[in-house]
Amino acid sequence: MIVVVAGVAALTTLGSVAVGSARVTTSTDVVSVQPAGQTVGVAHPVTVTFAGPIADRAAAERIIDIDIDIDIASPEPSAGTFTWLSDRVVEFTPTTFWPAYSTITVTAGGAKTNFQTGAKVVSVADISAHTFTVSIDGEVAREMPASMGKPKYPTPTGTFTALEKQRRVTFDSRTIGIPLDDPEGYLIKGEYGVRVTWGGVYVHSAPWSVGSQGYANVSHGCINLSPDNAAWYFDTVRLGDPIIVQA
Repeated sequence: MIVVVAGVAALTTLGSVAVGSARVTTSTDVVSVQPAGQTVGVAHPVTVTFAGPIADRAAAERIIDIDIDIDIASPEPSAGTFTWLSDRVVEFTPTTFWPAYSTITVTAGGAKTNFQTGAKVVSVADISAHTFTVSIDGEVAREMPASMGKPKYPTPTGTFTALEKQRRVTFDSRTIGIPLDDPEGYLIKGEYGVRVTWGGVYVHSAPWSVGSQGYANVSHGCINLSPDNAAWYFDTVRLGDPIIVQA
């Protein structure tokens, strides 16, 4: 993982911020830049896929330019991290959130695309307070009772993003190493699933734990909400919206 710091010039009118602006010639083609042509959350990473394995990763990172159309009043990201997901796929994540309601243009080698950000929708799961609070553009939109992971299966803390949305999802304890015949085993048809980690943590509807929501943490690591609250969140959140889990 390499930390990249972008120089930020003072802006007096609409302008752009460049990340990794040094140009490096490479014979490796870029086959995909994502997201492309979508409206996403303000923490959505940029993923660049090359046609073949990359030997000089630092050189490949330097051909990636990110330009952001921003207003003077908007906060601009000044740093980010490159994480290699495989020998040909690199992901750039801004240290701070992208500005809301902006267009981000990504150039990588000969490939160029852009995407837009929507509202700044930030969710905070407070494990000790048993709450899940969603703010939109800095204003609290809804504070919801929640139940997070029990001590044996704690919900991970940190800053995450909404990875995918599944209106209906099957929760199978075997995916986190718990056999179905274990006392902690389960196979549940769930609803309104918003994936937080690829390891199996979701925000989702949990009618079976409504009595504990707001009072106790009883899940196997997921963030449990009532059906009504889970449906509202599912309809509100975009892929790439930040989800902050704090102790």
